[in-house]
Amino acid sequence: MSYENLKSAVDSSTNIVFLGGAGVSTESQIPDFRSETGLYKTKNNFSYPPEVMLSHSFFMSHTEDFFDFYRAKMIYKDAKPNDAHYALVELEKMGKLKAIITQNIDGLHQMAGSNNVLELHGSIHRNHCTKCGKSFDLDYVLNTPGLIPKCDKCNETIKPDVVLYEESLNMHTLNKSVKYIQQADMLIVGGTSLIVYPAAGLINYFKGKYLVLINKSSTSYDTEANIIIHDSIGKVLKSVL
Repeated sequence: MSYENLKSAVDSSTNIVFLGGAGVSTESQIPDFRSETGLYKTKNNFSYPPEVMLSHSFFMSHTEDFFDFYRAKMIYKDAKPNDAHYALVELEKMGKLKAIITQNIDGLHQMAGSNNVLELHGSIHRNHCTKCGKSFDLDYVLNTPGLIPKCDKCNETIKPDVVLYEESLNMHTLNKSVKYIQQADMLIVGGTSLIVYPAAGLINYFKGKYLVLINKSSTSYDTEANIIIHDSIGKVLKSVL
């Protein structure tokens, strides 16, 4: 029944915003963080927990170890967009979807063809020198000699433009996200457990007609949603088109 309700709601909406998490990318074989097969639960050969290695202080104090982990566990260069990404592209082409707000750093929404993507946690595809600010692409970070990528201009360390623990989100991106959500008549929240803040708190700015939650497991916001579907996000979004 929820599928029919969702299709009907999408058909009648003209200003849709999508807020997505790691579950959007798991169907592209990129592991999430908190599920049983996620990054935080599976064993790895590193000396520190992932939460520690993905912190700003660890990046500063153990830069080589950070990049060892980052290259091995955070970059999936061969990953391709899945049905969820392509369904959102179609919704954008129809003029219904106004923005994608994502917690993912993989760039798959853009690879699929989406234009208006707000990346709350940054992107692996953007990197910058910590001293002179020069920009570098992902290939430079992956292929630079030595474990720590160095700037070819001033030889200082390059940092990925991803938001690490202990770092703040980009306020411009956050404010823009809030504005889109406030103006939306439908907010589709997909592939996120809604426990990472401030991203999860963005739901509270929605005052539109339809709050839709699509996630394999239940979330603390299920009681507030108009439509809840516990299923694969790719399968659900593809079905409404």
